[in-house]
Amino acid sequence: MASAAPAGSRRRGLGRPTIADVAALAGVGAITVSRALRSPELVSETLRRQIDKAVRDLAYVPDLNARALASKRTDVLGVLVPSLSHTVFTDVLRGVYDGVDGTKLQVQVGNTRYDPHEEERLVASFLRHKPAAMIVSGVDQTPAARAMLENAGCPVVQIMDVTDDPIQLCIGFRHDEAGRLMTEHLIAQGYRRIAFISGWMSIRSTGRLRGYRKALADAGLTEPCLTHSLSREELTRLAAMSEPGVPPFLEFSRPSLGREMFRRALASAPDLDAVFCNNDSLALGVLFECLAQGIDVPRDMGVAGFNDLDFTDACSPSLSSVRTHRYRNGYAAVTAVRQLMDGSYEGPNVVDLGVEIAARRSTQRCVGDVA
Repeated sequence: MASAAPAGSRRRGLGRPTIADVAALAGVGAITVSRALRSPELVSETLRRQIDKAVRDLAYVPDLNARALASKRTDVLGVLVPSLSHTVFTDVLRGVYDGVDGTKLQVQVGNTRYDPHEEERLVASFLRHKPAAMIVSGVDQTPAARAMLENAGCPVVQIMDVTDDPIQLCIGFRHDEAGRLMTEHLIAQGYRRIAFISGWMSIRSTGRLRGYRKALADAGLTEPCLTHSLSREELTRLAAMSEPGVPPFLEFSRPSLGREMFRRALASAPDLDAVFCNNDSLALGVLFECLAQGIDVPRDMGVAGFNDLDFTDACSPSLSSVRTHRYRNGYAAVTAVRQLMDGSYEGPNVVDLGVEIAARRSTQRCVGDVA
């Protein structure tokens, strides 16, 4: 009669280990294993060690789909962002991961690549797996994506923007307010012919432009011809020129494009004395072009960007920018998710984190010298 195989090896070659295998190896019941995996604080330290060792020895991985059928929800926190390479969203994701640290939540990230149809597809895909909650960047989902999220049956938090009509809860900042504040800063520094430069006019860019125009109008400086963005044909051409795997939006925010857009702005308005760029990369390009043309910054030209990326204070001159609270946004979204899940959330459904103006040398014009 053949001898029985050791408990720790009896599943070898027989497929995926089960919770029953873990229970047998740990010398406890399957219910105890399940409890230890889902709520370790309810199991004694001795039992936790036994079960953890059995899990490691068997390389056991819980079947999330099976758990979803039993508990209706997995422990997955779905997070949709438009880029995995842009610093703006890597900062957001740092906040998300720090927010789930020490919890049962497991982050699953989807990259929408600024494509509303891809976002719609990812929403449907994520929701099929019954996530514990969803965090979605932006408030401009397609009607179909919004309808799916409204009926998701789990907490949904929109981030990096705010709206008076969130799906459930939104945490972010008002892009129109951000545009207004930076334009007012430029006006306060003595600049009067202020251009707005953007490669791609997304809904967020449109909000910043709206704030820019309001500030100019309030100061009696309305000048529509000072607004510059790429045409639809140019956007299509740049997108077609993108290297495989490179999101098209990167082509719309390169410093080289900032240089080109600034040359266009100067050609249409030679008396231009300031530029507010839709992002810091475009603003960096403007700084380069000013250097190439011998234009003194900030005396003859003020230059400002948006997002306050790491390189802004290392430029020469250092670059003024709109500081957005990206890490804080990601962390606050997870905090809200956890409170929504346990029923303890008592805050508003619209949370405005605001922005700050990081004023640096590139806009520090001597007002007294202005004619």
